[in-house]
Amino acid sequence: MNYQHAFHAGNFADVHKHVVLMRILMHLRTKPAAFRVIDTHAGAGRYDLLAEEPSRGGEWHAGIERVWEAAKGKLAAEVRDLLGPYLEAVAAENPDGSLRIYPGSPLIAKHLIRAQDRLIACELEPRSAAALMGVLRGDRRAKALAIDGWTAMAAYVPPKERRGIVLTDPPFEDASDFMHLSGALATAHRKWPTGIYMQWYPIKAREPSEGLARRLQRLAIPKVLRSEIMLGPARADAGLVGSGLMVVNPPFTLEADLQAMLPALGRILAPEGTHRVDWLMSGR
Repeated sequence: MNYQHAFHAGNFADVHKHVVLMRILMHLRTKPAAFRVIDTHAGAGRYDLLAEEPSRGGEWHAGIERVWEAAKGKLAAEVRDLLGPYLEAVAAENPDGSLRIYPGSPLIAKHLIRAQDRLIACELEPRSAAALMGVLRGDRRAKALAIDGWTAMAAYVPPKERRGIVLTDPPFEDASDFMHLSGALATAHRKWPTGIYMQWYPIKAREPSEGLARRLQRLAIPKVLRSEIMLGPARADAGLVGSGLMVVNPPFTLEADLQAMLPALGRILAPEGTHRVDWLMSGR
C-alpha cells in the first residue's frame, strides 16, 4: 500500500487521526507549561481538495465533507464540543465558508499550539517538503525539516520542554513500515518514556495491524490505547477499509473523549462499519 498524503487528504482516516490528535493537544493545553509536537511524516501540510491528486479518488467526500455537513445539523452537544477545535482548524483554512482546503496534521497542530509551544514537522519527499516549508514559513513556533521521519523520531526526543507528542504517520510504501513503527517506538520510548506517542496505521488485511499489536505488547510499554474505525470487514482485496491508532501514554481524558466521539463519527463516516477503543496495555 502506498498511502501518500495528497491522494487521501481529508478521507475518513485523516478525520480519525486528526480528531484524536486534536483531543491530545487540547489536553496538553490545559497546563501552562510548554509542550512540543514532533510530526515525523508531515506531508505537504495543506491540501487543495479540488487539485488533481485528492480529486482522483475523491475520498474526502466520504470523509471531511460528511463531517463538515453533519456539523451544520444535529450533533449531540457533547460531540459538537469535542469536535469543535478540529472543525475550527478546518474552517480557518476556508474563510469563505466553503470546503476546499484541508489542513494536514502540521496545520492542525499549528492552529492549536500556543505562543510557548513548538512544532517540528519532518518530511523527506522533496516536493512535499518544499510545500511544507512554505506552509510553516514565518511562524517562529514551527519549523519544517527535510529529514527522514524515522531518523527524526529518535533524534528529537526528548524535547527540552519534556512535554509533548510524537505523531508518526508514514506512507506505508511497503510492509516494512509496520515493523518501523514498533522499532522506532522502542528506541524513542527508551529515550523519552513519559512522552505521548501517536502512531497511525492503515487496515487492509488484518494480519499487519494485529502483528503490530503483538510487537507493541512484547515491548511491555505500560499504557497503550488503541482506536480503530472500520468501513467494513478487513480482507486482502478490499483496499483501505480501516484506520487505526496506537496512543502510548494517552492523556487520562482521551479514552472518555473517544468513547463519546467515535459512535457519532462512526455513524457519519462508516454507517456500515464498526469502531473500537480498547487498551492494548493498560498499565493498571
